[in-house]
Parts: sequence; C-alpha cells; structure tokens
Amino acid sequence: MDERNPRYAHLFRKAQDAKRGGHDAWAVQSTGEKVAVALVLNRADWLMEQGYTIAEAIERSGSEWVAMIPQIARQLVDQE
Repeated sequence: MDERNPRYAHLFRKAQDAKRGGHDAWAVQSTGEKVAVALVLNRADWLMEQGYTIAEAIERSGSEWVAMIPQIARQLVDQE
C-alpha cells in the first residue's frame, strides 16, 4: 500500500491520534474512522463500545481500509 495515498495518510493520522490520545482522541472520530482505528489498534473493547463485532467492523471498514490496516499497525509500532 502506498503511504502517499491520501486515504492511507488519513487513516494513519486517525490511528496515530488515538494511539497517542487514547479513548478521548478516538471518541471524536466518525463512526467509520472509529471502527477502522479500533481494528488498527487491536481494541476489541472500543469496537464493542460501538456495538460492532470484529467481523462487522471489517465489513463496515470496507476492503480498501482493511487492506491498509496491517501496514498502518506495523508503522505505528515502528514509531515507538
């Protein structure tokens, strides 16, 4: 996945914000962003809070964002 892709950059920023700012930073995101970011950050508790199972979250996120999730998760870990 190309990191210069605007959708990749958007999801990365949202995940980075939530990783740094925790639940409060995540809570202000749109529903679609919340679901995808919870998947990136492996936060099943946040998905449950939104009423989503992991399978429903994958479906809600759509194939484009789901394809980006592993790379974004790795990039966040690499930043630590």
